[in-house]
Amino acid sequence: MQLIDKDLLSMQEVRELVEAAKEAQRELAGMSQEQVDHIVRAIADAGVRNARRLAQMANEDTGFGIVDDKVIKNIFASRGVYEYIKDMKTIGEVGRDDAKGVRTIAVPVGVIAGLIPSTNPTSTALYKAEIAIKAGNAIVFSPHPAALRSILETVKVIRQAVAEAGGSENLVSCITIPTMEATDNLMRHRDVAMILATGGSAMVRAAYSSGTPAIGVGPGNGPAYLEKTCDLPLAVKRILDSKTFDNGTVCASEQSIICDEDMAGAVQAEMERQGAYFLDDAERERLGRFILRANGTMNPEIVGRSVDTIAKLAGLDRVPAGARVLVARETGVGRGHPYSNEKLGPILGFYTGADYRDVCGKVCEILHYEGAGHTFSMHTNDEKMVDYFARRVPASRVLVNTPSALGGIGGTTALQPALTLGCGAVGGSATSENVGPMHLLNLRYVAHGQRELADIRAEVPDCSDGICRTGADLSGVDVDEIVRRIIGRLQAG
Repeated sequence: MQLIDKDLLSMQEVRELVEAAKEAQRELAGMSQEQVDHIVRAIADAGVRNARRLAQMANEDTGFGIVDDKVIKNIFASRGVYEYIKDMKTIGEVGRDDAKGVRTIAVPVGVIAGLIPSTNPTSTALYKAEIAIKAGNAIVFSPHPAALRSILETVKVIRQAVAEAGGSENLVSCITIPTMEATDNLMRHRDVAMILATGGSAMVRAAYSSGTPAIGVGPGNGPAYLEKTCDLPLAVKRILDSKTFDNGTVCASEQSIICDEDMAGAVQAEMERQGAYFLDDAERERLGRFILRANGTMNPEIVGRSVDTIAKLAGLDRVPAGARVLVARETGVGRGHPYSNEKLGPILGFYTGADYRDVCGKVCEILHYEGAGHTFSMHTNDEKMVDYFARRVPASRVLVNTPSALGGIGGTTALQPALTLGCGAVGGSATSENVGPMHLLNLRYVAHGQRELADIRAEVPDCSDGICRTGADLSGVDVDEIVRRIIGRLQAG
């Protein structure tokens, strides 16, 4: 009975939050671009001011990641996102072509349901609040229960910033009694116009099957190719820096590395020099049984944990203290090959290929198994290699000579800063882009007439006798000769 009461309370809360968000969004719809931008700037500033406190809370709630790295993510989600979107036209008329008589007007979608994961809870809330309001919308968050306290505190910070900037604090709100029923009701609510889903595969599938338009993302499982022309020490540094950032909780981080067979020794030696620990066969089998659950999904106990913690949990006694990542040689892809899966912790699979063509085939196989449409990274100084892989791999982001975790989200690249990364049709996603404000609004086109129907009729060929004629001037053209040539070709063919 207590569980039923909790479900009922959570569903009632959803109805009240959506109703309040709908009214707040109506008020926002009457504001100018300058007023909206002022609110977004206030959220960004508040996110930066509270970055460390919120990072600490997220770490305490979940046990995931590294506080200092979560601070960086909070600042990135606040100031980094703001700097990229601040000059976007998202309110009212956003485009005009007087010559063609077309005007483009931005139309907010309304109330958005925002699903917040436990891996990046505070940063995702800051990011989604900014892009939702920038596009003229209100947003209601469904928090992951494991990070409820830190998400609620982040929403409190955002609401205060919004109110101080002249907006309604109900533009951003959050379910305080998180249940599956509450999330389902939020996604299916008639006044929720869109779902912005970041989380596990099951939650994203639920968003797409809710009947409400949704932008969801699939899992990341990005391989990283160390091509022969790369600066090997620098490439390894980038990969290890990326995979250890916040203990691997960013979905764009490298999940496996791959190189040509004749480079394997040099790659292993350099990785070991920089702190990687290569598992022997027995250790590889033991950890492989630990990182996946019986149903083939990732064991949550490895998520965001340090190498030392994972080694202790898995019973790996020989891993030296201070090892940065665990590396396991892998030869196959799919069930029975646990290192071919996404691993949101400091664990890497290690593949080799006969040559770059073989490597490309294995990269495609890995991504089609899990992570299709997400991210692939490569380290090379050969632009022909970049072109070869970019034309073939099923990834929306092909990152070159950069840490994949930060490169994919737009931290070390010029991609749009985002914590929701579209995977395109191949990954079952509605977009292949890093999601920003322009994905959260509709465009209304005002088009003035340019031609009359009579003008169009005059251009239609007259084919009444089987020969199509137009009003074109054919004076000086030997039409009969052209016809004879055409007939001759038809007879010859």
